[in-house]
Amino acid sequence: MLKISELMGRIREQNPVVHHLTNWVTIYDCANVVKVFGGSPVMAHAKEEVAEMARLASALVLNIGTLAPDFVEAMKIAAVAANKKGIPVVLDACGAGATRLRDDACFDLLHSVKIDVIKGNRSEIARIAGENVHTRGVDAAEVDRDMIYLAKKLSAERECSTVITGKEDVVTNGIKTYLVNNGHPMMADVVGTGCMAASVIGMFCAVEKDHVAACACGLACYEAAAEMAAAASRGPGTFKENFFDAAYNLDKATVDKMAKIVLLE
Repeated sequence: MLKISELMGRIREQNPVVHHLTNWVTIYDCANVVKVFGGSPVMAHAKEEVAEMARLASALVLNIGTLAPDFVEAMKIAAVAANKKGIPVVLDACGAGATRLRDDACFDLLHSVKIDVIKGNRSEIARIAGENVHTRGVDAAEVDRDMIYLAKKLSAERECSTVITGKEDVVTNGIKTYLVNNGHPMMADVVGTGCMAASVIGMFCAVEKDHVAACACGLACYEAAAEMAAAASRGPGTFKENFFDAAYNLDKATVDKMAKIVLLE
């Protein structure tokens, strides 16, 4: 049985450092979400320091949302250091399936370093799994595929956990599969909710070696806070403000009550 509130408590006790090489559009929000949940964010991108910073961290989050070739090189340097230290590496395949540069960056990283968690929406994950699909910029496109099958296949091939975010999140390591049914439609109207999800995943993986369980628990906590924020919001602007307050004030009893996680047999 997943101990969701226990993992949330570990984060607040251990204050894990989560090193990001991430999207410039959402970098502030990614730092904030780690902070309000109880972690310690650091956003170091320069290739001259990323290895040192990764050696100080408890998890590494890579996000290709605002990509450049030298940025990929910095990601590889950071990931090599993270692999040597044995900390989890999360890849947010933001916009995979939209351009060749993004596809090439993802496959380059997957071939060069050990990625522990691949996270994306339906079309991003389908593309990384080898399907000929296209992403609408960084928004999910319709994919007429069995996404649970593709996620399991990708996890088996890459020896990692795979997370597909959406109305119903899929979290699998190829053997164990969870569905997470928390969240609110307003999340789709706010830029950065996907990027923040990757940061939360990194933070939870930092305190739990069972990464598939950590991903499911992290998403349930994150999306439960979103549900609470939406209930007190008039629209996307107030939602974002209320979300950080909800995540900060989320307590163990509330998250255990609200979490909607199903283990597929």
